[in-house]
Amino acid sequence: MAIIKPFRGIRPPQDLVERVASRPYDVLNSEEARAEAEGNEMSLYHIIRPEIDFPVGTDEHEEKVYQKAAENFRLFREKGWLVQDPKENYYVYAQTMNGKTQYGLVVCAAVEDYMNGVIKKHELTRRDKEEDRMKHVRVNNANIEPVFFAYPAKDEINKIVAKYTKETPVYSFIAPLDGFGHEFWIIDDAADIQRITELFAEMPALYIADGHHRSAAAALVGDEKRKQNPNHTGNEEYNYFMAVCFPDDQLTIIDYNRVVKDLNGLTKEELLQKLEKNFIVEDKGTEIYTPKGLHNFSLYLGDHWYSLTAKPGTYDDNDPIGVLDVTISSNLILDEILGIKDLRSDKRIDFVGGIRGLGELKKRVDSGEMKFALALYPVSMKQLIDIADSGNIMPPKTTWFEPKLRSGLIIHELV
Repeated sequence: MAIIKPFRGIRPPQDLVERVASRPYDVLNSEEARAEAEGNEMSLYHIIRPEIDFPVGTDEHEEKVYQKAAENFRLFREKGWLVQDPKENYYVYAQTMNGKTQYGLVVCAAVEDYMNGVIKKHELTRRDKEEDRMKHVRVNNANIEPVFFAYPAKDEINKIVAKYTKETPVYSFIAPLDGFGHEFWIIDDAADIQRITELFAEMPALYIADGHHRSAAAALVGDEKRKQNPNHTGNEEYNYFMAVCFPDDQLTIIDYNRVVKDLNGLTKEELLQKLEKNFIVEDKGTEIYTPKGLHNFSLYLGDHWYSLTAKPGTYDDNDPIGVLDVTISSNLILDEILGIKDLRSDKRIDFVGGIRGLGELKKRVDSGEMKFALALYPVSMKQLIDIADSGNIMPPKTTWFEPKLRSGLIIHELV
């Protein structure tokens, strides 16, 4: 059963939300954050990317940078740019992309559920990235940014959410750059809050969709605080961390594609010949070719697009990892033919989120920077859940969720 609870959110006044809200810390670098925050002292980047308040080139992992985050968080509250709600609520956060809207519940999830596997992961985390976010949680004593969960869709939850989304939202704006819509409502009725808590308690699991490092950091800091508190009761706020939970049937995973710098000493013709061992290879000409389904890949090489269809027997439909197109392409193309063994560390490969379109792959190859591009059919939510349920981990760079959660709409304090 999944344990959740309402909380007293810290959030911007309605008229300031567009000045405070930002993209998540991990989708842009320091330089981009500096540019986006320019002339805006209220931008959340001053808390989640505090190195922008120091000279260019300052290491974002220096102690003074973390301290600056905490100082700015205090300042935002003192100035009234962030204000805590007087009572505990759940919240609804809706995102609209390309005319499609998904409705998330903003809740506090339990550290205990993360530790005992009720909150399921599908990606490995890196210790250095965990430690960076742990320092950020510790110094602010808050989850500044939410994590992104999926839950098994339930009609009754949809009905409660719909009751609130019929009303005028507290926040409603179109984000700059991507043009995605963001809306926000407060669930403040005690009976609805109680029922949502009960309905989540019936769920066997919640699934991390995006934000594995933030989830790990939030849970590990909560666990740390528990061990440090001799009077721990289990009811303290640090036992929970902030998540936006979306019904699994509303989420879209988009493709996550690969570009490679060289052909491992092969000519174009030799590469195509080697691919014929495990794939049916069809030349599709110069028009962009999009993969048509699972086990069908799109290859851009030279100035032509090729369809690659994995031959029967090259994958195992009964193996939740082996059946994935990322596994097939990693084993039979990137490793066997191109000699790329470790997707995390090999400098010959880069990854391109499908939000940029297949034209971006063509551009990277045509520029001479890359020699080879491979587009994959997106993973399904069912595949993600099957893998998480089986206790397996997806290969690196498998899932790309869009739209990303906007940061700065709400914050959870650990006291």
